[in-house]
Amino acid sequence: MIIVMQLNATDAQINGVVSEIRKAGLKEHISRGSELVIIGAIGDENKLEPAHLEILPGVERATRVTKQYKIVARDSHPAGSIVKVRGIPIGGNQIQIIAGPCSVETQEQMNLSADAVAAAGCRMMRGGAFKPRTSPYAFQGLGVEGLEYFQQAAKRHNLPIVTELMDVRMLDTFMEYDVDVIQIGARNMQNFDLLKEVGRVNKPVILKRGLSATIAEWLMAAEYIAAGGNHNIIFCERGIRTFETTYRNVLDVTAIPVLKRETHLPVIVDPSHSGGKAWMVPALSQAAIAAGADGLLVEMHPNPCDAWCDADQALTPEELKKLTVTLGAIAGAIGRSI
Repeated sequence: MIIVMQLNATDAQINGVVSEIRKAGLKEHISRGSELVIIGAIGDENKLEPAHLEILPGVERATRVTKQYKIVARDSHPAGSIVKVRGIPIGGNQIQIIAGPCSVETQEQMNLSADAVAAAGCRMMRGGAFKPRTSPYAFQGLGVEGLEYFQQAAKRHNLPIVTELMDVRMLDTFMEYDVDVIQIGARNMQNFDLLKEVGRVNKPVILKRGLSATIAEWLMAAEYIAAGGNHNIIFCERGIRTFETTYRNVLDVTAIPVLKRETHLPVIVDPSHSGGKAWMVPALSQAAIAAGADGLLVEMHPNPCDAWCDADQALTPEELKKLTVTLGAIAGAIGRSI
């Protein structure tokens, strides 16, 4: 840990910091400049809290040197990890397109959706049985009935399913219905009790970025899951909230290469929730793949005009099929495949 003292800090203040460092079982290294003094704390810096040091007299700031996230850091697995969903790899050379409707509505709708997902060449299917909505009066999902519709439809094409878990009390139900990939939504990225519980199960987890979460906060949220023993984690960038109101969220393309540098785990992108409009989805998808994303989470509805949720951002089956062809060309240009 690096502790920078304030301009012209006194010897007594410097000694006070040194005392705290030694009290924690670490050693100090003092570097004196013409005006500033910088103190290095050598040892297990987890025994020291920067916030505690920063309230000491004469301290300007304290900064950790090592990362707080240990398991998900790329240092622990430099080659990168591949998360497999029923044998389908997420990460590595092959890029996965996970498509399907925002919400499960009817059995017929899900059957048509599964047919379209398979016809487009996608290997996994998404759909929401439980829906987090801004308004308490909006459609909240069909719940367990939706899981039944989803599984029946997906089995027609042997498609693994991805669906969102909102409440820790429903985890046993998700296990009972053999959900292949548990999605933790943006609003629950820092629901630490929920993260701890999914960390105890042997299921891949898609962790979406919070609406205003920093990269470090996102990585630490993943560390909660990994610390429980579940290392099958997939990061999903879905756009962040800024001052801009022209589109739904701002797709942070920069987050893709940054995460690929910081973590060994796969990174996918949700272009549907980023732009909020179907016409934006192809361009955002192309940008994501070109930037190195390992997959996409795309909303598609057999008839978007009739969708019960997020109709504006859903692709038609024909648009999904066309998009996968375009993405295949981009993937080939960077040495990957769809």
